[in-house]
Amino acid sequence: MKLLIKSGRVIDPSQNLDAILDVLIEDGVIKDIQGNIEAADAQKIDAQGKIVCPGLIDVHVHLREPGFEYKETIETGLRAAVAGGFTAVCCMANTNPVNDNQEVTRYLLKRAEEVGLARLYPIGAVSKGLKGEELAPIGELKEAGVVALSDDGQPIYDSGFLRRALEYAKYFGLPIISHAEDKKMARDGVMNEGRMSTLLGLPGIPAVAEEIMVFRDIKIAALTGGHIHIAHVSTAGSVELIREAKKKGIRITAETCPHYFSLTEEAVRDFNTNAKVSPPLRTDADIQAIKQGLKDGTIDLIATDHAPHHPLEKETTFEDAPSGLIGLETSLPISLKLVEEGVLTWPELIDKMSCKPAQIFGLKGGSLKPGTVADVTIIDPELTYQIDANSFFSKARNCPFNGWKVKGRAVITILGGEIVYQHGEIKPRTI
Repeated sequence: MKLLIKSGRVIDPSQNLDAILDVLIEDGVIKDIQGNIEAADAQKIDAQGKIVCPGLIDVHVHLREPGFEYKETIETGLRAAVAGGFTAVCCMANTNPVNDNQEVTRYLLKRAEEVGLARLYPIGAVSKGLKGEELAPIGELKEAGVVALSDDGQPIYDSGFLRRALEYAKYFGLPIISHAEDKKMARDGVMNEGRMSTLLGLPGIPAVAEEIMVFRDIKIAALTGGHIHIAHVSTAGSVELIREAKKKGIRITAETCPHYFSLTEEAVRDFNTNAKVSPPLRTDADIQAIKQGLKDGTIDLIATDHAPHHPLEKETTFEDAPSGLIGLETSLPISLKLVEEGVLTWPELIDKMSCKPAQIFGLKGGSLKPGTVADVTIIDPELTYQIDANSFFSKARNCPFNGWKVKGRAVITILGGEIVYQHGEIKPRTI
């Protein structure tokens, strides 16, 4: 099968490419990129006025299956992914059973293959049962197909245990993704500690609860030479710690999420449980620091931390509601505000949403070089619309951006040379 994408603005940071070009896809790979390609036997896509880039990659999602299918399934999650322009996602290990063994890893890969919409890369647990006491069989997990390790949602408190885990993970070439939170410092907090938590009478979580653990993780990464990846960076202090660690050559990478550069603690003023996340939404000063961290490369990539919940779970008191929001179908338009504000250029945004995720985690994609897999996202940068959570492909609706007017949307998602999403329609394939 041949596809010919005509006259799009092709942006591929892996090649320092930003020009109006044609892209020829043949047998699932990028065949050629240049001006005025002719291929009479190819299916043509008119991309004039559109952005053509390597398929977007999200390295931090919760698909809930197995065990919590009432929140989300691999099928509904991957439908949401391709609708958001993502050709690949990495799913966290906090399922039931936990992904701390080969059987669960293989199940995830099998289900994704059956669904046939986006590439799924499992993230294995660091510890058995996410308890932080006994190492998961890291070598076996790597053999089964995990691309990283994380007890996400559960910080690893035991510094000696983290040291040992990093040493093992380094041997197998796997990064450890850190949920940096001192829960004893956070205690029963449910939002950022500050003026707003005082006004609302809600227990707060201080920024230092994150920063203490970021500092600890940096020190252990320096000691072991292992690769620590800091998830969902939310504070100015964390950004500065990571910046200084990188200057020293420590193997540390970091991500943040659209809600951490778009929403402040003000979003919970009306006790909006859809804005309850972990770590919590912070202040405008934190947002400005995160934007600067994205701009100067301190923060390597943007991930969603897509965390679906059943509507009834969120329809309760703020203290009792679970943390988490969905992001696969809003990540691109919310992140495009960074381009509109001049924080990032188009190539820099694509780098953080496609190329860097692929490079850091060793994934397929992230490039349109001839000979590479044809995972492609086509974006209409001028399409304006209102976010409607009720129209999402995700099973969940916990979206604090519902009703926002946004600009820019993925209109076509191509996986392995086949169109899997086009203008609102899902088209499964066999990977």
